[in-house]
Amino acid sequence: MTPAELLYRLLRAARAQAEKRGLIGSAPPPAADLAFARKAWISADAKVDAAPYLGAAERIAHGSLDVLALRNADIGTPPRWNRDPKTGIEAPLAYGKTLDYRDPEIVGDIKYLWEPNRHLHLVTLAQAYALSGKRAYFRALAEHLETWFLCCPYPAGPNWASALEAAIRLVNWAIAWQLLGGAQSRAFQDPLHPDLRSRWLRSVYQHAEFIRGWPSLHSSANNHLIGEAAGLFIAGLAWPHWPRSRAWVETGRAILEREALAQNAPDGVNREQAVWYQQFVLDFLVLCLLAGKANGCWFSADYESRVEAMLDYLASIMDAGGNVPQFGDADDGLVARLSQEGDFCPYRSLLATGAILFRRGDFKLKAGALDDKTRWLLGAKAEAQYRELDAEKTRLPPRQTFPDGGYFVLGCDFDTPAEIRIVADAGPLGYRSIAAHGHADALSFTLSAGGRELLVDPGTYAYHTQAAWRGYFRGTSAHNTVRIDGLDQSEQAGNFMWLKKARAGCSLWLSSAEKDSFEGWHDGYMHLADPVKHRRLIELDKRARRVLVEDTLEMAGEHEVELFFHCSERTEVRAVEGGFALTLERRSLRLLLPQAHDARIEVCRGREAPILGWVSRRFDERTPAPTIVWHAIVTGRTVLRTEIAIGAEAMNSRRVSPAEDTPIGALPLD
Repeated sequence: MTPAELLYRLLRAARAQAEKRGLIGSAPPPAADLAFARKAWISADAKVDAAPYLGAAERIAHGSLDVLALRNADIGTPPRWNRDPKTGIEAPLAYGKTLDYRDPEIVGDIKYLWEPNRHLHLVTLAQAYALSGKRAYFRALAEHLETWFLCCPYPAGPNWASALEAAIRLVNWAIAWQLLGGAQSRAFQDPLHPDLRSRWLRSVYQHAEFIRGWPSLHSSANNHLIGEAAGLFIAGLAWPHWPRSRAWVETGRAILEREALAQNAPDGVNREQAVWYQQFVLDFLVLCLLAGKANGCWFSADYESRVEAMLDYLASIMDAGGNVPQFGDADDGLVARLSQEGDFCPYRSLLATGAILFRRGDFKLKAGALDDKTRWLLGAKAEAQYRELDAEKTRLPPRQTFPDGGYFVLGCDFDTPAEIRIVADAGPLGYRSIAAHGHADALSFTLSAGGRELLVDPGTYAYHTQAAWRGYFRGTSAHNTVRIDGLDQSEQAGNFMWLKKARAGCSLWLSSAEKDSFEGWHDGYMHLADPVKHRRLIELDKRARRVLVEDTLEMAGEHEVELFFHCSERTEVRAVEGGFALTLERRSLRLLLPQAHDARIEVCRGREAPILGWVSRRFDERTPAPTIVWHAIVTGRTVLRTEIAIGAEAMNSRRVSPAEDTPIGALPLD
């Protein structure tokens, strides 16, 4: 932490204590002038099937809500807004900015407490009202809001601890407000809720001023700052009823213009090195772009270009089946939930929206069918605009290199049933000094064949709680790379910080019709008493459909070396001569492991001590999955050659039980 940041944090802490003691405070919200309104940027007449929205709204009205890994969680009627639905712990109404929301003894799992308080579900109730006109949905929304105002008074409790959480709430309130019909909506004449509009506006003002007063700066100026700026910008447009509203718009837009370029590299990779946060940040940027366009608050060409580049990156790492690697952290957080489609995919949705915004047929090719979220955002014309895009005529050559972000795509037959797509990681650990959402995954890679994931990044699973699992999923052994002496490439320091950070880079990239070649390096083990330099070469022979993975380890002495290959949870793994055959839905590969007379090879699945052999597709959910581990003690300069034949038959195979850890022993190569 720099001296400037240390001083900044000390001053913030002093200010929080002064506010807690009542020594300083904010002025009460002024009266709102409702004479002026801006243009709505959400379409209330979206052409969607109403049934799933009405069904979801009924469940919400009866107190049932999906909260992260909890399905149909009982949040109460009315909801208990300060209770963690996972643990049942009720957080105190202490002053929010001094409440330790990281302490599970005080708040439970803060992710579970905060998620319902983001009010994504209020949008669903507003959608149901817009689609049906039934007052019952408005009344359910009104009850949720009025009980929230009562249970979460400004500035007390866990829901006033984070400016980002307040900003996400504002974004969803703005969407719901527009779907209800705005300030002059007849819904606000409901006799059961005569004061809802005035109470809601009062809280909007408090939210915006809270965000303006407590921005995430210095090492915390990551996706949080973009989200906070988006909350301010959208609040100023949705509620232009106070003199401060214009300042919210201008402040938010200035931060967004700056941070869109600072936090996202020119090649489109979000600098947090986490694919989920790529879509999270993109959603903020796209929503603000649409809200601004609707109201003549334009963003720069550089801003729009960076948004398009970010979409390019998502399209490039997405395989033919619509899968994207789970690089870095993922917490399942969405900015807004506008779709109730069962097969909704946030990545494909962004590409569908981007296809229309930027006239990109190649984005349409990746997105597939138009989704409901895009329909709500772009209105009745979206269907025709999407249909007019020719995915083939406007198709651009696939991008394979993202040198700023450090990702490289090797492959052939892209976007066809014969596709091979390998995504290699030679990027930095993460963003700014804490690299909060990065993983120790340098030189790892993922591999899919024909849109089926065979070698994967296992994901995230945990954040603030379950420290051992948090440490595993962000550690080196949870990635398809090499680990030395049982140590992570980068040294963890708490759930969202690192002490030592590996540097990584690409030293070679060549691509032709016959072959793709990538070579990268990292220095994560150069601090050891006997330093180890790791270089990895990955070569794809496109005609032979074979991959060479060559790991060169430069060292003087003796070290323990482990090589990990994480398979998707549905992949069948069989031992064959020299290695393993991997099969998933008629897609297969043969993995031939390095030669070493004393190597130990095992397949781990669902092991808890030590943790190994898991995939997490959703936050707080994990599934046993086969992980192949090659282990040996080596001395001096060592070259490990792994060969992967894709689509080849696995000969001389014998089945490995997927139900338990399976030691294989040293297996001779052909």
